[in-house]
Amino acid sequence: MDIILLERVAKLGQMGEVVSVKEGYARNYLLPQGKALRANEANLARFEAEKAQMEARNLETKKEAQALAEKLDGQKFIVIRSASDGGALYGSVTTRDAADAATEAGFSVDKKQVVLKGAIKELGLHEVDVILHPEVEATITLNVARSAEEAELQEAGKSIAELAAEEEAAAEFEIQELFDDIGAAASDDEELAETAGVETEEEDKSDDN
Repeated sequence: MDIILLERVAKLGQMGEVVSVKEGYARNYLLPQGKALRANEANLARFEAEKAQMEARNLETKKEAQALAEKLDGQKFIVIRSASDGGALYGSVTTRDAADAATEAGFSVDKKQVVLKGAIKELGLHEVDVILHPEVEATITLNVARSAEEAELQEAGKSIAELAAEEEAAAEFEIQELFDDIGAAASDDEELAETAGVETEEEDKSDDN
């Protein structure tokens, strides 16, 4: 199907260009989203008549998007999720989660603007793209952790594996200290028993005399 682009569409073209796309893509996405019109004489004439207004409106929204992108790009947001000790999430982080995290931090972001680079199913730092305008995008980072404390450690550059190893080492150290304390207590008991035994023997000898 031939269509007229009403805005820049990645991998297709710029505003005003007539391009050919699959009919399903046009019917299900481009046309209903207002990103394109069917390429016919009536729509071509309509586009030419409204071209100046469309370009002006596009320029204005682009400026607004660029202003937001300057503030949003590089931001990091914490997303708290349950996960296994190995770091696998019980579920996944969605575009809505990313949009909500940014919005709660004071940025106006819609889930439709969020593009995940891959399924987020593990704890850690994940980069996410936000398309603010057909010609403007920003990249944010989601710090997915089980707690705010864990998020801080991840921010410092520690991986889930390193955190798990540290926790295991700390647990082993505590166990070893416990055994050392038990051993020391047992040793003290033995010394007391020996001392008591020696005193008893000396008392017996004294009585015999």
